[in-house]
Amino acid sequence: MNTETKCGYAALIGAPNAGKSTLLNALVGAKIAIVTHKVQTTRTRITAIALQDAAQIIFIDTPGIFAPRRRLDRAMVEAAWAGAGDSDVVVVLVDARKGITDEVKAILNGLKAIKRPVWLALNKIDTVRKDVLLALSIRLAELYDFANIYMISALSGDGVEDLKSAMAGAMPRGPWLYPADQIADLPQRLLAAEVTREKIFLRLHKELPYHSTVETESWKRQKDGSIRIQQVIYVERGSQKMIVLGKGGRSIREIGRLAREELSEMLDTKVHLFLFVKVRSGWGDDPERYAGMGLNFPREK
Repeated sequence: MNTETKCGYAALIGAPNAGKSTLLNALVGAKIAIVTHKVQTTRTRITAIALQDAAQIIFIDTPGIFAPRRRLDRAMVEAAWAGAGDSDVVVVLVDARKGITDEVKAILNGLKAIKRPVWLALNKIDTVRKDVLLALSIRLAELYDFANIYMISALSGDGVEDLKSAMAGAMPRGPWLYPADQIADLPQRLLAAEVTREKIFLRLHKELPYHSTVETESWKRQKDGSIRIQQVIYVERGSQKMIVLGKGGRSIREIGRLAREELSEMLDTKVHLFLFVKVRSGWGDDPERYAGMGLNFPREK
């Protein structure tokens, strides 16, 4: 690799459901982060990699920043701020439909301690009138001195390439840190757990509380090239276990089918997926569960 190459880190931060995971997938050109209508679905700092001209951009999609109430909440918020502090460029994603919420104000206030260039990306611009967008961008610029402001729609792709090109230009000179064909730095076991967790949210978002998690217990390559994956879905109460299982096991079978199909496509091989549901009361206070999600365990203050 010659000395003209560039490589650096770009953090995507914002309030829950601002569209960070959708934007990350659009920037990379592949599904890396799970996307659901349920808030706070991203729990870990997901690292994805994209190439733009001679630049390698290492994206950090952080959990949404919000007012933490539980230990898990604090771990997620700490991961988000750590991602911002470790990056060459920080992109704040704001949902143009929601505008300047209390969460957005809190994020902008917290950014004052981050000694990094901060860019604003107004997302979902295809759902808001142009005059409203202009007024919103002016108000946000009054609240924070952004280095750049971009108008995008992560879902449709409008403005995403311009944002990506600008990020590439802002990366420092240096050798690439990953092979050219690598698009993620996420353990396969954790990625598989995220896929299953997405399917749980999509099927049971109205019935199942936020406090559930998935861990990959075993991952074995078979002689025929297929992969055998065993996962455990942890819930906090027996009633939640019955919701995940469904009548006659219908829900768990459908969750398994959807996860298995996506994993087979992602891994380009046949996947045998076995799901088990276990009740673990107070798993949100268990350090081992945090390690499984790639989060630091925050001690009580």
